[in-house]
Amino acid sequence: MAEKGQTGQGAGPTQAEGMKIKWDDSNMRSGYANVCNVTSTREEVVLLFGINQTWNRGQKEVAIQLTDLIIISPFAAKRLGMLLDGVVKEYEKRFGALNVEAPVAAKPQ
Repeated sequence: MAEKGQTGQGAGPTQAEGMKIKWDDSNMRSGYANVCNVTSTREEVVLLFGINQTWNRGQKEVAIQLTDLIIISPFAAKRLGMLLDGVVKEYEKRFGALNVEAPVAAKPQ
């Protein structure tokens, strides 16, 4: 997270373009999510964040506790995707590739 007074990247015009960005974190809250679901319409992209607290792999039903709903425009979603892509590429450059493919289950013999 950015410290107070720091300028972020990609959130809008930069200081080089003549505009200073002031981050007001007076109403900010922190949360944790290990699940995200995304849906969209023509006018908006809806992000649902939550927590999967299912610990047993054999369970027939998984309950996700939803904690946050974020609604953004498709333009903001595209910018967010570009920002996240850059962050992940930098992460992988420093720490190695992330494998997000589901593991293939072994066939019973």
